Amino acid sequence: MLRFLLNVLWFVLGGFVMGLGWWLAGLVAAVTIVGIPWARACFVIGNFSFWPFGYEAVSRRELTGRMDFGTGPLGLVGNVIWFLLAGWWLAIGHLSAAVACFVTIVGIPFGLQHIKLALIALAPIGLQVVPVRR
Repeated sequence: MLRFLLNVLWFVLGGFVMGLGWWLAGLVAAVTIVGIPWARACFVIGNFSFWPFGYEAVSRRELTGRMDFGTGPLGLVGNVIWFLLAGWWLAIGHLSAAVACFVTIVGIPFGLQHIKLALIALAPIGLQVVPVRR
């Protein structure tokens, strides 16, 4: 119940805007055709950005125990290209939102989520969103 309440508050107080930012980046990437791998990552992380409480982003290599395109050398190159073209913009958006959340005591959990998402924004290729393990 607490996760649901936190997700609703998150969505209303800024998560919706950041999720749309991720989706916009995904649409721009998809239009270029060569950006489709980045577009897929944007839509996955965008959905995570809408409802982050109760989920985490983990490396697919750690999750599956094997490498794939996103977790190998091509994924590294993809993340470098992503960082240069769009990653730092999304990270700045999340960091700005985190600072605004940290101004209030109530906003601290939201600020922490924004910091997690800012780190993900820097290199999203090779990550998979999964429910939090207990």
